[in-house]
Amino acid sequence: MRGPEPRSSTVTVRYAGGEERRGPVTMGQANMIRCMLRDEPEHINIHAVWPVPAGTRTASAIDALRALVVRHEALRTTFPHPPGEAPREQVVAAEGAFTVTVLDHTALPRDAARHADAVARGNRVERFHLDRDFGLRISLLALDGTPLFVALAASHAVTDISALSVLEEDWRDLLAGRTLPAVTAFTPLDLAAEEATPGGLRRSEASLRHWERIIRTGPQAMFAEPGAVGAEVEAEQLTLRSARGARALARVAERTGGLPSTVLLTAWCALVAHRTGQSSCVAAVPTSNRFLPRLARSVNTVSQDALLSLDVGVPSFDALLSKAWGAALNAYRHSQFDAVRLWDMIDAVTHERGSRFTRDVVFNDVSTVPAARPAGANGEAGETGKAGERGEAADTRPAEQATDADAPALDLVPGPAQVLPTRVLTFVHETAPLLHLGMWVDPALFPPAEAEGFLTGLVRLLEAAADGDVPLSALTAVTGVRPVERGAGWTRVDGSWVSPSEVARALSGALEGVPAHVVEGASDEEGLTAYLACGDSPLTPEEAHTALMDSLPGRPGVLAPRRYVIVRDAPAETDPPGAWLRQPILREGAGRDRHR
Repeated sequence: MRGPEPRSSTVTVRYAGGEERRGPVTMGQANMIRCMLRDEPEHINIHAVWPVPAGTRTASAIDALRALVVRHEALRTTFPHPPGEAPREQVVAAEGAFTVTVLDHTALPRDAARHADAVARGNRVERFHLDRDFGLRISLLALDGTPLFVALAASHAVTDISALSVLEEDWRDLLAGRTLPAVTAFTPLDLAAEEATPGGLRRSEASLRHWERIIRTGPQAMFAEPGAVGAEVEAEQLTLRSARGARALARVAERTGGLPSTVLLTAWCALVAHRTGQSSCVAAVPTSNRFLPRLARSVNTVSQDALLSLDVGVPSFDALLSKAWGAALNAYRHSQFDAVRLWDMIDAVTHERGSRFTRDVVFNDVSTVPAARPAGANGEAGETGKAGERGEAADTRPAEQATDADAPALDLVPGPAQVLPTRVLTFVHETAPLLHLGMWVDPALFPPAEAEGFLTGLVRLLEAAADGDVPLSALTAVTGVRPVERGAGWTRVDGSWVSPSEVARALSGALEGVPAHVVEGASDEEGLTAYLACGDSPLTPEEAHTALMDSLPGRPGVLAPRRYVIVRDAPAETDPPGAWLRQPILREGAGRDRHR
């Protein structure tokens, strides 16, 4: 039941004392600006909820926000640009103003934290104007004049999850009267200058090569299976809070000598690859590109995917763990790139390979981010997707107030649904004293019981690995998670699971009903061959390939044939399948000669 509407007032907050600066945008800013110009604002803007420490006055909370703006250049940054063009420059103001909306309630809903989260989400729905808008939309929720929550939305061009966590930590220190140390982390302009050095340019080139290798050879989609359709899904949040999981994770780390974060990533990848029946786990790990010391506490958007490819073709968990750190570090080192050039490369490779790279799996470990707390929902985006979401309207007490008596052995709580461009999205909020994860999965692939079983299976895998090495062949028995059953007709071609009959249907549909027949070659190098009966139309392999590529988004089980064979007439339905091979050939080819 909703209470009375709060009294709303707007406070204009003026600031001065910063330095005016100007320079190029960073690679991460350019990456996120592309997404902001393309995507709906509620998908790409991010938000957070900060509980206000007890005893804080409204004026003090606002003064601390003003101090943050003076301290951090990103919050004083706008991006001037001509109409119709993406910004290439950023300008840092020395002085200016922003507003805070004060919502003073006479009564709050029973779940005040969820209400604050809803206010923050509401602040996300309006697009930020990059050339003039302040980068935060701030609401201060109060009860009879006493502030309880800061609910804010942020432009993803100026902050990401890690930056918001740093801001919250600084804000709390200011409210506590602590003197903040000088900022030593990269400002956005510092990072832009570093990226333009010879070393920065070499790292960008190496990142493009890393991505190209994975996109050329890895699975086109982790979830290429029946039911995986559409480019976006509405997924319901599922939150795991488990003391059992945290204890098991600590024991595995102690037994193996691995870092808890690496152990958890290994277990997650093992389970995802097991469920999808893939020989490798390809996942985006967005937060991990802050592994450099001067980026760890940078108030900036460093949102560029680190693309992980972990080969699971090993006998046991310990063997996989021994590979995971190197694979993760390789991904982290290659997460700084020119987004425009990356997409040019992806477009070229996918046209040649005949697939569409799908950012199916996102794993975002923010458990080590400064001040990372479950309150609020935040979004992270890599350029290969819109925005992954971090969403928790959960316990908003600071972590140090939790007690053993509060810790659930294994608790699973459903939450609100969001539209996402991924099949599985996971945020790790905490690994001790609780294992605390937020997960969203495609409901067409994971009905509620299977989604819960997946998270329960993760805890079971950690518990088994805590007692000793676990054969990967035993994952079904250990975790209860079963590999997908694709059914007859699915085959692995060019490292990807493919349904030739679906390829034929897609081709026929893309060519407005032209009869199509697709067969698998004798070897993986041969790939698929498509036979197309064009009748009197002058169909070419290039036209067939282009039409199919245009129809691929949202069809992860479809891979373009390596060879298109154009014939005049389709054989009669009663003829055996081999009759297609005996038809007179009009034209044939790979269809890759022309790239629109």
